[in-house]
Amino acid sequence: MINGLTTVLFDLDGTLADTAPDLTYAINHVLQAEGRKPVAVDALRPTVSLGGRAMIHFAFGIDSEHEDFLRIRDQFLETYQANVARETRLFPGMPELLAQMESDGLKWGVVTNKSGWLTDPLMDKLNLSHRAACVVSGDTTPNRKPHPDPLLHACDQVGATPGECLYIGDAVRDIQAGHAAGMQTAVALFGYIPEDEDPHDWGADLLFDSPQEIGAWLGGPT
Repeated sequence: MINGLTTVLFDLDGTLADTAPDLTYAINHVLQAEGRKPVAVDALRPTVSLGGRAMIHFAFGIDSEHEDFLRIRDQFLETYQANVARETRLFPGMPELLAQMESDGLKWGVVTNKSGWLTDPLMDKLNLSHRAACVVSGDTTPNRKPHPDPLLHACDQVGATPGECLYIGDAVRDIQAGHAAGMQTAVALFGYIPEDEDPHDWGADLLFDSPQEIGAWLGGPT
């Protein structure tokens, strides 16, 4: 047990892995098909952790009530699934952090709002499925974050109490879910944080600028 922890749980998009390039590729594929101009990765990045609706709204200027929304969403997700690990990589320092935790006997897992039919292939492509103590997707439990159910389900999967877990994410709903589950929480400041939000206001227990900082806090080399 390190700092009272047996388990570290990560959000996926914008915390464990930099998925923005492939999500941008999928959005731009649909934009091109619709005769629209592409968007830049850096422009889309802040909306990624807000989910598909937010990305579609940013790129197309429509919401879920628009008559074209479902068609565009389906095209977007179909393209993304086919390119789920085209350019996606773990954030710099994250491979070393995972190795450090495994060496120290800490369990780690993923709790994401991403649907399982997208999460599972991505984890496989990143060669992480066999290493993670649990992978909880947005459709694993009846409720999604910010509800605590996914995090409590993760506890059951890894055999840990909430008080033994740290949940790290890059969205306010991650911190809300972690607190509701009774876990310590941390913000991945290197993630996809909207420009109009201040993560210092989210009430997290910890804030980390990089995976290296997480490793140092856990007692690894600086």
